[in-house]
Amino acid sequence: MEFLDPQQFLSNADADMAKTEEIRLTQFSHGGGCGCKIAPAVLSEMLARLPAGFSPPELLIGTQTSDDAAVYRLNDQQALIATTDFFMPIVDDPFDFGRIAAANALSDVYAMGGSPILALALVGMPIDKLPLEVIAQVLEGGASMCREAGIPMAGGHSIDSVEPIYGLAAMGLAHPERVKSNAGARPGDVLILGKPLGVGVLSAALKSGRLDKAGYSAMIAVTTQLNRVGVKLGLRDDVHAMTDVTGFGLLGHLLELCRGSACCAELAFEALPVIEVARGLAQEGIKTGASKRNWSSYGGEVELCDAAPWQQVLLTDPQTSGGLLVACAPEAAKDVLALFHAQGYTSATEVGRLRGWEPGAGVRVVVREQHAI
Repeated sequence: MEFLDPQQFLSNADADMAKTEEIRLTQFSHGGGCGCKIAPAVLSEMLARLPAGFSPPELLIGTQTSDDAAVYRLNDQQALIATTDFFMPIVDDPFDFGRIAAANALSDVYAMGGSPILALALVGMPIDKLPLEVIAQVLEGGASMCREAGIPMAGGHSIDSVEPIYGLAAMGLAHPERVKSNAGARPGDVLILGKPLGVGVLSAALKSGRLDKAGYSAMIAVTTQLNRVGVKLGLRDDVHAMTDVTGFGLLGHLLELCRGSACCAELAFEALPVIEVARGLAQEGIKTGASKRNWSSYGGEVELCDAAPWQQVLLTDPQTSGGLLVACAPEAAKDVLALFHAQGYTSATEVGRLRGWEPGAGVRVVVREQHAI
């Protein structure tokens, strides 16, 4: 692993400190955050072309159900969760970029119901364009999030690249029988979303110079909140499935869960938690290019009932380090919500329900006044 830690960069960066205030990380990238992800339809076509690989019985979860991580049984009590996630800058502040990217990568472990145990940094930086101080701050931001998660940054790999890229390879552990995948949901399950939508809209506003300090603060608060509630949710038998909402938007990741579990879903738009600043910006027409790509990929599987264009934007909005989407038994919904709220996820809300599979159906979004489904 050829990797320089933050302190190595910092020790060589004194001469660059005056330059850092002039640097806007987003100017070096064509996209940002999870909005950089390849469109769902394109990704599906790419994966379909892959030859069948070796799949030992110990591999509990691979690529078949579009889950957030791979899971490998180590023994009767432990399964290894392995994942990786990286992207280009979603914000200009290098420390915040590192924190967001790390929180986003660790979220995949939490979404499987696991506890992270270590991480490796994945770093690609235009060394001839970015001062070493800036790069060091990105690395320190990621390391600080790992410390918050209680795990070591145990190494990594770095390359000289055209655009700034940062993320983690993360590993975690869970009991083999308590892993939460996209395939475990059941008809009648209640859907609960742990964080508010709108991160992609805020990132688009930031890049166009239309995001104020309050909006930026809201964006950072959401994207740097670790989804560690997933550890406790993973211990509950009445939580049947989990995923985290990231680059494909709420609809895209819900559809993955529906396909994996052979279910359909109904959402009430007014029940969805939304960052208020993002709601206003979406109504003004602010959106990301990824939102359009997402809808083009899976819009044929979605029925929107009286939804306005800005509502469609929020439903397809790419979330970077977004919330957990949980499918649980109806009788457990109150307790699951209480657990979210007790852990500091104040926006967690019941947003919909699952029903039995219907050919040609996927997700139906209802726009009405009452919040209940």
